Amino acid sequence: MNNSGELATERGVLEYEKIENTVKITGYRGKDTAVEVPGSIDGYCVTCIGKKAFLSNKMVKQISLPESILQIEDWAFAFCGKLAKIILPYHDMEIGQGIFKDCSALVQIIDEHGDECDPRTEDISYLLAAVMSQLDAFYLFDFENAGTEEWLVRWDVRMRQLMQTPDAEGFSRMLLCGEEDYGSRENNLDYYMEQRRKEKVRLAMLRLMHDYALDISVKKELEDYLLDHVKGKETEETWLVVLEEHGDDLRYYQFLAELGGVQEDNFQDMMEDLGDRHTEMKAWLMNYYSKNHTKEDIFADFDL
Repeated sequence: MNNSGELATERGVLEYEKIENTVKITGYRGKDTAVEVPGSIDGYCVTCIGKKAFLSNKMVKQISLPESILQIEDWAFAFCGKLAKIILPYHDMEIGQGIFKDCSALVQIIDEHGDECDPRTEDISYLLAAVMSQLDAFYLFDFENAGTEEWLVRWDVRMRQLMQTPDAEGFSRMLLCGEEDYGSRENNLDYYMEQRRKEKVRLAMLRLMHDYALDISVKKELEDYLLDHVKGKETEETWLVVLEEHGDDLRYYQFLAELGGVQEDNFQDMMEDLGDRHTEMKAWLMNYYSKNHTKEDIFADFDL
């Protein structure tokens, strides 16, 4: 006989069912930003996160799952718009469909046994999350093999497939299938291609910023792609992603500068784009430029 119950969290409630000698988490209600699922309830091991258990939660940003978890059912965390981090054991478990569907903020899936001081551990946590959010490659969602040489090679093969896909591919099918409202900007080919280039920029940035075991020739391909779309080029998606999506995150400006994307012929235009916004980032770019370029009147055109 199944028994249902509730377990209080700091600002909410975990709903569960006792099934034989195990517990399934069946739902969550509340306003916690971080939820830690216990390894046992009333002496019974928690082995399953049930179907739609956290579906559409608007508050939670981090979820920790215990070593005892053996199954995550369909859409368990789907549509959790702020969910950024999952901590769980990297071991074999049964995974349902769409468990992270439309979790647009998800950036890390962390091994609870991983060494947080090991850069490799951090890199793999980002690359594993990207399997679901950017690569659309469920076959790579493999906890046991994540981080192995073979897994990384397959990850990079899939990444390169996406990077080499023509920007216009899929546009005609989208129109024919009526996937977007008639007359919307998504029906504009130029806009569609810009979005595809932004997707490629995000993917290239991710891999270069988490470059564990990245082949040097692939690294060069990704760097060249990003430099082809910095400020001042025919299309500027590299700069737009940094400015629009990481406006006050210094890591991305540092990355752009180290890449070679801050140049004499685009620096002033970048400053104009920044305007009165992101003042700390603007100051950092000015300082970087003054140290790395010889033009004496670098600040002449700016009101500081």
